[in-house]
Amino acid sequence: MTSPSGEDGAASRHRSQPPSTCPQRPAPAPAATRCAELSRAALDEAGPDAPATARALFFDRVAWAHTRVGEAQPAMRALGQAHDALAEADGRAAPTWAYWVSREELEVMDARVFTELRRPLRAVPLLTQVLRRYDATHAREVALYRSWLAVALADANEPERAAEEARRVVSASLDMASDRIASRARVVLRRLQRFRDVPEVGDVLHDHGHLLCG
Repeated sequence: MTSPSGEDGAASRHRSQPPSTCPQRPAPAPAATRCAELSRAALDEAGPDAPATARALFFDRVAWAHTRVGEAQPAMRALGQAHDALAEADGRAAPTWAYWVSREELEVMDARVFTELRRPLRAVPLLTQVLRRYDATHAREVALYRSWLAVALADANEPERAAEEARRVVSASLDMASDRIASRARVVLRRLQRFRDVPEVGDVLHDHGHLLCG
């Protein structure tokens, strides 16, 4: 969602990191392991009396850190704890770095974790629901979430639908100056390559496969 500062939610969130945790961009395995340790330490330091939004965000960071090193069960457990923490909100003001935390934003991160962990049966319906909340004024976020949906659909062995979403992601990447969306478009195209014999996928790769050479 758009933040009060006018930035889209994804950009604003990366600028508003809680202390002692790690950004949500991909990291090499050793760095991701360190991020998991830092995120858990920050959560422990905050303690059970921290504002609900802060605790939810720390649990969310723990979930992502575990996701980056392929630890599915701890990641999904932390997602549940994030939602539980937010449900215990007592009206205290959120820290400035957690102002954006809400049930809807946690669902976005749930979807990202499920996609990265290759749990498409969870990721696809959640991403479909998330995308219904966004319109054309949130083009960067929509493109990002569609890229996750395309990957999840490929993992669900739905190459035709994945190709449809991939075409939308590539089109968006060509229309906006965003290195991240361009990178995600390449991720999606690479994930589709094993389905190149499916006509819809073959068409997308024929039209846009050159982007993988960049």
